[in-house]
Amino acid sequence: MDIKAIQALSKQDMDAVNELILERLQSDVALVNQVGYYIVNGGGKRIRPLIATLSARALGYQGQQHVDVAAIIEFIHTSTLLHDDVVDESDMRRGRDTANAMFGNAASVLVGDFLYSRSFQMMAKLHNSKIIDILSDATNVIAEGEVLQLMNCNDADTDEKRYMDVIYYKTAKLFEAATQLAAVISDQPEDIEQAMIDYGVHLGAAFQLIDDVMDYTADAQEMGKNVGDDLAEGKPTLPLIHAMANGTEAEALMVREAIEKMNGMDNLDAILAILERTGSLNYCFDKAQQEADLAVAAIAVLPESEYKQALISLAYIAANRSN
Repeated sequence: MDIKAIQALSKQDMDAVNELILERLQSDVALVNQVGYYIVNGGGKRIRPLIATLSARALGYQGQQHVDVAAIIEFIHTSTLLHDDVVDESDMRRGRDTANAMFGNAASVLVGDFLYSRSFQMMAKLHNSKIIDILSDATNVIAEGEVLQLMNCNDADTDEKRYMDVIYYKTAKLFEAATQLAAVISDQPEDIEQAMIDYGVHLGAAFQLIDDVMDYTADAQEMGKNVGDDLAEGKPTLPLIHAMANGTEAEALMVREAIEKMNGMDNLDAILAILERTGSLNYCFDKAQQEADLAVAAIAVLPESEYKQALISLAYIAANRSN
């Protein structure tokens, strides 16, 4: 399936999710509404709520809690975007000004807090302690991931394991929660729940790996953010880690200085040439393909259905996308 076929398959569920998001975004405070609507309607792919709804359907779920879970997941994700852009001092996301560029850092942080707290209000209304356990754990791990990434910034000695730890904490954990919750609300046995956990983890890893490749391969309009943002911020993502390990001494030194001194944009063309010569982008791309393969293998135990096929297709779309 291509992405249009997947969206058509999930249209009814995702329409319900989007309706609930807009309903629960309402606040008596005008600025909350203004910033909230701006970021929520910012053209995101809704990939996390999408995998929550598709996973529930692939498991035969016929109720309505998958809509609530998907909306909660999207609120948590959106709140992290608001906070991330402030921390990273980003001014462009999804092809337009970030919320902090439009409304200021204070408003972005505080509305991010509102979305976090609103997500917990929604969790409580589901009256399911396991759902609360999974989502509260996920939000805590994501926060730890942001701190881990901050600690790794400007640290050229960050290795691949530390990088993959950040990917799990910062990105894959919420994917994992989305797919695990589909198993929980449909009362699946432990082996199926674990299969859904594994699918989410590997899908999230593939998604983030390609995100980090695109920082060096996509143009700003296609990617929806500034090219080289990670480099400018001194983030030691896997392309740079691999290049330092496989380049010449002079090449490794240039990449190291770019990370440590955040002067990489001054040598962007040279660093792009290093990434090309060392095969670092191809290495990351191949790793994303491996993660997609692991995601697909994890759900082999699911019964055949168009929803299972959609999940399989999404894994490969995530690992082969250009935006």
